[in-house]
Amino acid sequence: MTDELPEAAWPRLHDAGRMVGVGLGVAAFRLHVHGRERIPASGPVVLVANHSSMIDGPLLFGLLHRRSVFLVKHELFHGLLGWFLARIGQLSVRRGVPDRAPLLAAVAVLRGGGVVGIFPEGTRGEGDVASAHQGAAWLARSSGAVLLPVACRGTRRPDGGRRRFRPHVDVLVGEPLQAPTGKGRAPLTGTTDRMRSTLSAMVDELDTRRGMV
Repeated sequence: MTDELPEAAWPRLHDAGRMVGVGLGVAAFRLHVHGRERIPASGPVVLVANHSSMIDGPLLFGLLHRRSVFLVKHELFHGLLGWFLARIGQLSVRRGVPDRAPLLAAVAVLRGGGVVGIFPEGTRGEGDVASAHQGAAWLARSSGAVLLPVACRGTRRPDGGRRRFRPHVDVLVGEPLQAPTGKGRAPLTGTTDRMRSTLSAMVDELDTRRGMV
């Protein structure tokens, strides 16, 4: 076990999983990463990303060049896949069910200097960020981590479209934001609104770059 991974994780398997993520990105997509230099090389980071498809998580997991722990929906933690996700350090989250255990585990990872990734809005549509909640801000405040916005476009096949061979995928890393300070909900709400606006602007920027608007 290392400080930047949960207790159940196997570090060597985690590192092997990251290599698989790298291979996925290279083999499956024509990938363009913008702003990679903004990823902090050390220290606690809460990565907040829009979510277009199931590929986004594994792709970012491999691209970070750091060990990272993502909050993953509980429905995926079954059978061999569930065993693998737990052993590479990913945390199971039940949406809509009060459960502090994964959040406390994530805080422990952050306090150990690690990276925690969260997709606040789930998988609706093409990565809508309008419903981002306060979980990311709470994690940052509880651990002193910076918040790192990341936008991803191109992993989702358009509705009614044919399967694409090595589609163009763009990932944009934003400037890190400082954790909220002060007690109560107001600082969390303010930081959440700022993160939501930042992610929305980044998604729009990628769409402009990709010629979609």
